[in-house]
Amino acid sequence: MSGPGQPLPTALPGRAPKVGCSAAGCAACEVRHLTFCAGLEAAEINHLSALVSRQTHGPHHALFYEGDTAEHVYNVTRGAIKLYKLLPDGRRQITGFLLSGDFLGLAGKDGYSYSAETVTAVDLCRFQRKKLDQLFAQFPQLERRMLKLATDELIAAQDQMLLLGRRTAAERVASFLVRLSERETVRGLPGNPVYMPMTRGDVADYLGLTIETVSRTLSQFKHNRLISLKSLTEIELVDKARLLEMAAS
Repeated sequence: MSGPGQPLPTALPGRAPKVGCSAAGCAACEVRHLTFCAGLEAAEINHLSALVSRQTHGPHHALFYEGDTAEHVYNVTRGAIKLYKLLPDGRRQITGFLLSGDFLGLAGKDGYSYSAETVTAVDLCRFQRKKLDQLFAQFPQLERRMLKLATDELIAAQDQMLLLGRRTAAERVASFLVRLSERETVRGLPGNPVYMPMTRGDVADYLGLTIETVSRTLSQFKHNRLISLKSLTEIELVDKARLLEMAAS
């Protein structure tokens, strides 16, 4: 597997958290319908907003490391984050990418089971786990949403195992592009061109490939008119039907 690849330019410096945010701020959140806050009533939002602190970090900022005490959970309201584990031989395996609306920090034990680092500048809503747990008895709907997130995380892990199983490099890259497109569509954004803020090295570490293989596969896709490279972070799916067919193989 590859190294981290070339870094993205820094967009925003980190800022101290804003504590005691207003319920109006939560109600106006553009990605609230995608987060675990979705469907909460005004009274529930009032209680939740009293617990949240908002943070902004620039790219390549470590939110926490594997084994750190799991004191906080997060909603991603803007930007991209990568999750990874370090293998015994020092190599890195990226296990997932989180985008706006995704939830971060679920831990079955006292410590985080993975490390989290920002890919781009991000905005986060941070909650103390202990205080959030106290709300579950009062608001069962919130706990049900959290359970669904945990289930979604398990499904994503199973999908990742399948992706790294018997698929060819081309099938892995096609599947990755299709999934990114689908995630953008769910967020109410155009699914084409695909927004891909992570480096080629990050993609390689996620797909279990080398940077060279990822770059060569994308070049082959371009040559075969399956995609068009609009920029370093935008890829147009020219023949999405063919990519869907490859992803489903």
